[in-house]
Amino acid sequence: MSKALTKTDIISAVQTENGYSLKKSTELVETVLKIIKSTSETGDDVLISGFGKFQVRDKGKRRGRNPSTGDDMILQQKG
Repeated sequence: MSKALTKTDIISAVQTENGYSLKKSTELVETVLKIIKSTSETGDDVLISGFGKFQVRDKGKRRGRNPSTGDDMILQQKG
C-alpha cells in the first residue's frame, strides 16, 4: 500500500535536504504551489521538466463526501 505525500511531508523533506528553517522551507513550498495554482487558473498547463505536467481537467457530476461530517453528497460538474 502506498502512502500519500502531503504538503507537510514535502516541507519536511525540503527542510532536511537543504538545512533550511521550517519557516523558510514552508515559504519555498508555498511559493511553488502558488505559482502552479495561478498558472493553472489561467488555463495554461505547467510542465516541470524531468518531473511531470500539471493540467486542469473538466470533471463531471460525481459522488463525494463531506470531510467534516462524512456525509455522502453529489458534487456538481466543474469546467
